[in-house]
Amino acid sequence: MKFMWYSHLPWPEGREPGQIFGEITEQVQYAEELGFSSAWFAEHHFSRYGLGSSQLILAAKIAALTRRIRFGTAVLVPPLHSPIRLAEDIAMFDQISGGRLDIGFGRGSATYEYAGHNISRDESQDRFQETINIVTGLLTTPDFSHHGKFFDLNHVNLVPPPVQRPHPPIYIAATRTPATLKFVANSGHPIIVGVVLDTTAALDLCHRFVKAAGEAGHPTSLARIPFFRYLHVAESAEQARQDTREAMEWTQDMGQWRGTFTSGSEAYQKLADYRKTRTTPATSYEHVDEHRAFFGTPDDIVSRIQALQDEGFESFGCNFGFGSMPHEKIMRSMELFAREVMPKFQPAAASVPA
Repeated sequence: MKFMWYSHLPWPEGREPGQIFGEITEQVQYAEELGFSSAWFAEHHFSRYGLGSSQLILAAKIAALTRRIRFGTAVLVPPLHSPIRLAEDIAMFDQISGGRLDIGFGRGSATYEYAGHNISRDESQDRFQETINIVTGLLTTPDFSHHGKFFDLNHVNLVPPPVQRPHPPIYIAATRTPATLKFVANSGHPIIVGVVLDTTAALDLCHRFVKAAGEAGHPTSLARIPFFRYLHVAESAEQARQDTREAMEWTQDMGQWRGTFTSGSEAYQKLADYRKTRTTPATSYEHVDEHRAFFGTPDDIVSRIQALQDEGFESFGCNFGFGSMPHEKIMRSMELFAREVMPKFQPAAASVPA
């Protein structure tokens, strides 16, 4: 089992972006020391939900301070980018990191992010597919041309090319939209599973993808799918609940709040004010704890990851730093996970520093 680190780069009130970037850098350096295989960053725009408007820039900074850990995008949102610029950024990062990039693409879900970029959400599926096809073509084909619905390219050469050939590994997210799942199954690339679905629904999605990919002539397995969950390890189950409740409630409330915007965003408003005026509750902490997150003691976490391994998964991602979770609690959870959980799946895993 490979273990991955993940963050949606949340920006809770009362903290500065520079502080968060510094803490994220320290966490990824520690993740490398502890034996995690990769670190993944989300893309979000205009919102405190996530500071990843240019996650490859942050990843490039951290890549310069690390040697082995890989970097992933979970996810880049292709419709919000120029395909040439996106391919150039991917190739450049792959070069300067020494071939340590994994690419995750996703369509995104926030209407206001599309509105802020002056792109119709109704066009997102077509833009999503066309942009991914162009980026893949640019990464693999000299003198590349394309004539499509949104873009025309004539004899474009990607300079520099990526280190990894034919291109860095590509994963594509599909959550609820059948058209996206069909596109991924036909693409030959694995699906990537984020933290927003309940675990039962996420497992069903993965099995449907494997079946659809096989029917499309791209036989695959669950072993190729990166599977991410909210995760926190503590010495007791009660401590885990105490540590995570406020941070998870921030995450769920922020997710609900930002979904109410069709333009603008909540970035410079107060969450406390929204909580006073909303008319429907967000997904409860209890629901997330039971159905979506892996919170508990080391033995609890081992049992839940073992169930995934028994299904056939070989790549598990940990979202330690969701919402307003304090840096010191993230670092402690990472340390406990590496010491008490990882060795159960990786007998030769890196030892935890004393």
